[in-house]
Amino acid sequence: MSRPQLDRSTREVELGLDYGTPTMNLAGQSLKFENGQWIAETGISGGVDRREAQRLRRRNQQLEEENNLLRLKVDILLDMLSETTAESHLMEKELEELKSISRRRK
Repeated sequence: MSRPQLDRSTREVELGLDYGTPTMNLAGQSLKFENGQWIAETGISGGVDRREAQRLRRRNQQLEEENNLLRLKVDILLDMLSETTAESHLMEKELEELKSISRRRK
């Protein structure tokens, strides 16, 4: 007499082999393992909930973009300063040459 074979998922449920999602408590924060990553469970005291983490990620992104913009502005200002300094040196050189020519004529 043969017994009917159950598929794997049915056997796990029927025989109690489905252990559920692995969880752990670390420093007062409960974490669960989902899709290959440890994720903080929401509603845990002392932990950061998902909305707060998402808000912090958005704020971090905004600050990174602002930082990049400020770096670009500093680069542009340094280029402008270099150009102005070079023009100033050229004008000083031309002025010295004109003074030299003027002295020779006197």
